[in-house]
Amino acid sequence: MKVVTHQKFDKRFVKLDATLRVRFKERRNLFLENPSHPLLNNHALTGDRLGQWSINITGNWRALYEFQDAETIIFVDIDTHPHLYG
Repeated sequence: MKVVTHQKFDKRFVKLDATLRVRFKERRNLFLENPSHPLLNNHALTGDRLGQWSINITGNWRALYEFQDAETIIFVDIDTHPHLYG
């Protein structure tokens, strides 16, 4: 599976502290090994986020992605749960 990032994701990612950037990379790698791993709580979103999926980065941080095609996902956003869904 190929992973790319959206410009919006990139802008937010560079502003994260180093610990969160490392945690995202760990979870991204876990996702690539096993998208169904329980730590990720990988699930489809609904409502205005229909077509997007979410994985847990920490207890409060989420990374959102979409399927670009059968072999490629694009991470579109990363933020806290309240900022993404509130």
